[in-house]
Order: sequence, then C-alpha cells, then structure tokens
Amino acid sequence: MLNNAALRLFKPLAFSFMFIACATVTFAQLKLTPHKVQLKKGKAFTLNLPADFEIIPAAEGLKRVRFMTRSPDGRIFVTDMYNLTDNKRGAVYILDGFDAKTGKFASVTPYMTGLRNPNSCQFHTDASGQVWFYLAETHQLTRRKFTLGETRPTDSKPEVLRTFPDYGLSYKYGGWHLTRTLSFGPDGRLYISVGSSCDACVEKEKVRASIISMNPDGSDEREIARGLRNAVGLRVIGEYIFATNQGVDHLGLYKPDETFYALKAGSDYGWPYCYSSKGKIYRDPKFKRATGCKDVPAPYAYFPAHSSALGFDYFNDEGADPAIKDGFLVSLHGSTDKRIGHGYKVVVMRKGKALQDLITGFLTKGKVLGRPCDIMKLDANSFLMTDDNKGIVYLVRRKIT
Repeated sequence: MLNNAALRLFKPLAFSFMFIACATVTFAQLKLTPHKVQLKKGKAFTLNLPADFEIIPAAEGLKRVRFMTRSPDGRIFVTDMYNLTDNKRGAVYILDGFDAKTGKFASVTPYMTGLRNPNSCQFHTDASGQVWFYLAETHQLTRRKFTLGETRPTDSKPEVLRTFPDYGLSYKYGGWHLTRTLSFGPDGRLYISVGSSCDACVEKEKVRASIISMNPDGSDEREIARGLRNAVGLRVIGEYIFATNQGVDHLGLYKPDETFYALKAGSDYGWPYCYSSKGKIYRDPKFKRATGCKDVPAPYAYFPAHSSALGFDYFNDEGADPAIKDGFLVSLHGSTDKRIGHGYKVVVMRKGKALQDLITGFLTKGKVLGRPCDIMKLDANSFLMTDDNKGIVYLVRRKIT
C-alpha cells in the first residue's frame, strides 16, 4: 500500500519506485463475462466485466456528460457539454438521492444551463469556511459562493479568475481542443489543463497545451507543465498531479502513444516537436528545435494510439478487489473515427505492467454503444463512470452479497 505521508509533490520518480515495489505480483488478463445493461426506454445491450462486478445505469437522459465532483453536502455534480461543437447549450447537473440497493440516483437536477462547453467543476472551502464552486468553460474559469443544499446558484455574481483563448480550427478538422479541466491539490492550489488549438503546430499563446496552477482566488498563476497537446484527464492523487494526454493524429494509426504522466514542475513534455511511441521519445519529422527531444520525459505509462485516454482514478484501499487493487482505472474514450477501433473501454493500469481490460463492449461490430469519459472513485470497490456518447452515468461496483 502506498504511504501518502511519504510522497512529495512533483517527485514522480520516488512515487514510481514505491509503486513498483508494491506491484510484485504478475497480473494476467482479467476474465470478463457478459453483463446485460437495461435502459429505462427499453433498450438493452451487453458490456463485459469481471463476474463479481456489476454495471448499473445510475442516471440516464443526459447529453455529452463529462467530468464529476462531489459537493461538500455529498451530492454529485457533473458537467454536460451537450454535443461536439462550440456551443452555449452546456449544463451542470446535480445527481442526488442515491439508492444503494438499486444503484440509481432518484433525481437529476439542472444546476446551471446555457454554458459554453463546461468540462469540469470543483469545490473548495476557504480558511473562513466559505465553500466556492469552480467551473471551467472553454473561454473562462469562474468561481462563485456555494450554499449547502442549493439546487440553483444563490450567488449571481461569479468571479472570472482566468480567461482562455477560444478560437482555432473546428472540431471536425482535429483541432481546437475545447476542454479545460480542474483539480485542487493538497497544497491548496488549483490546477488547470488547457488544450492546444490544433493537431500539431507552434502555438501563439503560451497557455495553450499547458497545465497551470493558481491560488484559489486566481492570484499567483504559474505554469506547471507544457508540451501537452490535450491533457483532458487531470487529477491530484495523494501529493501527485497525474494527467492523461492525447497524442497527435498525423503520424498514422499506430503512433504516437496516448500518455499518462506524474507531472514534474517545469517540465516540457515535447508537443509538437516530440512524441512517445511504445514509451520511448522520438522527434516529430514535421517540427525541429535546437534542443531536440533528449530532455523530454518518458511517460509514466502509455496506451494505444488514438484510444483517447481521459478520466481516471486510483484504487489502493486495503479491501479493494484484486482486479483493481493498486491500479489506476483509466477511461479509453476511443477514437473519433470508430473505424480505427482503439479504446472504447476501461482499463487497469499499473506502473510497468501490461494493461488489463476491465470493461469492454462499448464498440461492438462497428456499433458504438458508449464512450467512457470520467471515472470517480466512491469507495474501495465502486466508482461512477460517465459515458458522453449516450449521456449515461454508470455505477460500477463489486456485487453486493
């Protein structure tokens, strides 16, 4: 088991060593069995999981449902970007009234509407005890005072903490990544990932393709890492900032890797000049720079090209099922072009070990049944997972006996 007290922010090599020391068991591929998924409107299909787990549609009827967080009063807040375009129809929903027996939420309440591609939200309580709600949209980061139990914002005057460049090639041309993702660290600072404006280019704005941090009030902004084309998944776990990152599209079907990093402050992860393939760093032939790629860090872990690694969480509890114990569960959203076929699953990732499939079946015989997006741990053996293709929030848990 990892000892968080022994971890130090921005020292991923120390973490890696401890993690490998814990993972001395050889992990064979998990045996997956068909599980029927029954939706409210009568549609049914099959997904594949370990036999002792179950998957339940906990909330349905959403659109492009994205990333989740838990409020201080115990409710789940989830963003919804509505569809793939630059729009103002996004929303934040409250999932409430969870029934542990059925695995479903009793209510789905719109908390905010009319938003521009909201991808991520977070809560933070300041030294005075005031709770704040933070929201990342394509063009801005805002915060507003939050009152426990509210179902609509009671603070009508949000503070704009940061604006972001909001132009670029449209989504259908592979560019202009719309998402901004938030995570608070144990140091009390807020971390924000900002996607690039293109597939591969030299950016005009420094904030593109980077991760920045700031105080909760927006002051003392710092660049933490750059050269990350589209780090959509961002989560502080223990005292480490982890991020998934999506590689470029122009190098073919089998490279570059989709990557996973334990971020080190001040590092440049190479984009657009360098890329990872099978965990090794290479120079992109389209771009040259004097320093080359010799100082670009290798990823902590990597995934198949174009599998689109997004949300993740870490399961190290004492009572965690062996299938997920000491592993990161990572959503592989899948390529926008389903013909490529990579991803469309949830995998277990352990440092230095082969990936294990945990949930498969979201792409079956050319038909897309879902695209996993975020994963949020509830306890040792259960988590919520968003599907931004069918607008479903799933509960996945070890079966109750």
